[in-house]
Amino acid sequence: MITRTAVTWHTGTQDRPRWQHALADAVRDPGELLAALDLPDSLLPAARSAAVQFGLCVPRGYLARMERGNPRDPLLLQVLPTAGELKTDPAFGVDPVGDRRAMPRPGLLHKYHGRVLLVTTGACAIHCRYCFRRHFPYSEANPGLESWREALSYIASDASIEEVILSGGDPLSLSDRRLAALVEALDDIAHVRRLRIHTRQPIVLPERVDEALLAWLDATRLQTVVVVHANHPHEIDTAVVQALGRLRGRGATLLNQSVLLREVNDDSQTLARLSETLFEAGVLPYYLHLLDPVQGAVHFDVDEARAGRLMESLRARLPGYLVPRLVREIPGRPGKTPR
Repeated sequence: MITRTAVTWHTGTQDRPRWQHALADAVRDPGELLAALDLPDSLLPAARSAAVQFGLCVPRGYLARMERGNPRDPLLLQVLPTAGELKTDPAFGVDPVGDRRAMPRPGLLHKYHGRVLLVTTGACAIHCRYCFRRHFPYSEANPGLESWREALSYIASDASIEEVILSGGDPLSLSDRRLAALVEALDDIAHVRRLRIHTRQPIVLPERVDEALLAWLDATRLQTVVVVHANHPHEIDTAVVQALGRLRGRGATLLNQSVLLREVNDDSQTLARLSETLFEAGVLPYYLHLLDPVQGAVHFDVDEARAGRLMESLRARLPGYLVPRLVREIPGRPGKTPR
């Protein structure tokens, strides 16, 4: 029997946890972002045009890690809407990894044997411009309570499902009350053994890793894996290291997945420093994804030949456990495809 950790949940606005206040205070106007970084107004028209299609959202703590006056800052390039997003390419579409074809229930993706992915929310703490779900139909795949019931029923009916992945959006955008209820329901499905959480929040909003979150992680019988998402060593500051340490201290296995992005991390020195910085923070490099061909992100693409050369360089300078696996997700394949 699982002993549930007692948690006091607050619902009033003034009782909101600190992370919710930080999220509400995120920068959402391109003009404000440019002004905060002393960047020229000439970047504003394109930023405003691109943000119409996919809005801007940057936590202020993440913004503070960017270099003022540098329009090529690698963290800024991940979040600043640009004219490149308005370019079309026939090889880039709105469902690049075949999510819609793998959805037996609203918000539930069953692509691979033994595991399913639950799209818990469309909300994120940061809007990465290369996001492969930037066109995902969240309104159709409603991640509300009724859809969770359908998804939980599906999981309970298939004894081959041993792992449930919480994704989104970012699952940690949800309140701890809702997440605790969902994980408790998964606990009650005997054949589910592992819980995997895909989240960028410990990286971009480290205050999210608070005692309320740790309480429901403590309460679950499920072996927990937290897969964070960092693309550049400058994303990992003292607050991030402390947040990761709190997760690790509660027994979670910490992995990182990155996306190979043109002008952000497409050089071996940056990738090596990222792996070393992650490992120092107690996180193992896991995947380095080739860009999913999503409409609006073609300007981030790095071709496979160059990616292969980068991996050769990494293998020559790092021990094997610090070299992430270079992969691409190809719809219909039984797992990520090594490249």
